[in-house]
Amino acid sequence: MSSSCGSCSSQSASCSSGPSQSDMQAQIAQQENEIKVSLGKIAHKILVMSGKGGVGKSTVSTNLALGLANRGFKVGLMDVDLHGPDVCRMLNLNENLKDASMEQGALVPTMRVGDNLKVISLEYMMEDRDDPIIWRGPLKIQAIRQFIADMDWGELDYLIIDAPPGTGDEPLTIADTIKDAQALVVTTPQDVALADVRKSINFCNHVKMKIIGLVENMSGLVCPHCNNVVEVFKSGGGERTAKDFDINFMGRIPMDPQVVIGGDEGSPYLSSTNNSPAVTAFGALIDNVVKNTPAASVSLKVAEGGCACGGTCDCNS
Repeated sequence: MSSSCGSCSSQSASCSSGPSQSDMQAQIAQQENEIKVSLGKIAHKILVMSGKGGVGKSTVSTNLALGLANRGFKVGLMDVDLHGPDVCRMLNLNENLKDASMEQGALVPTMRVGDNLKVISLEYMMEDRDDPIIWRGPLKIQAIRQFIADMDWGELDYLIIDAPPGTGDEPLTIADTIKDAQALVVTTPQDVALADVRKSINFCNHVKMKIIGLVENMSGLVCPHCNNVVEVFKSGGGERTAKDFDINFMGRIPMDPQVVIGGDEGSPYLSSTNNSPAVTAFGALIDNVVKNTPAASVSLKVAEGGCACGGTCDCNS
């Protein structure tokens, strides 16, 4: 017994100054159940991750979610990058926590883009977007777990999760909390970035997270004058790394000045129908994601002219 406990007037078996061990275990069990119920309505959870910052992970996450939504899938986009949440800015979403609705104790994402995309971000919980989050590991872990547990997405075909870079507390917490998440690893062609992405691949193998594939971002520069692609940081390194680790290579996405402009203006360019090498490359990425999530969803069947019941009957369900 500590000296502080020895001077306490309470001589009961358990200290009344904080929750007991059994209470904490009950809270954790309740949280686990909330997470299981919420995520159980989602067919595919894709964690977009990278070994280092600055590789365009949020750009890939945002445009992947938009691209899937534009194809008729029901999609959720969750930004859990504590120190650099950019999704709301890239989609020009300005709502605050006070605008959220609660249903049966769960927070329902109210930020929407079109009919098929729901969005939530940890930045959404902050009164001032410019305030830094200065937290140690345990606080980060609990905040991410609570954030995931509190969300009621309803039924989704895809949940796209924009994760913080690296292989530390945040990605580990997500991997531990969302057991069936699959990783989409983002890299750039430089050798330095590829060295870091190999650590991300080994991280996924260590925590037994399936890797849906690897995408090489910033693979060349789209000339604003002739629309041809010029190599700046080399290219092909991502494909070689995918081959070395025997994982799917999902494609190369070149840099395009219009992508930067679109992200700054809250109107992502890669989700447009413009005839650009970057838009074409991103369409191929979305094709590969759909191809590698083989359980066909209800939304896909309906989009292809089938029946919501999963067949091709005339029940009009």
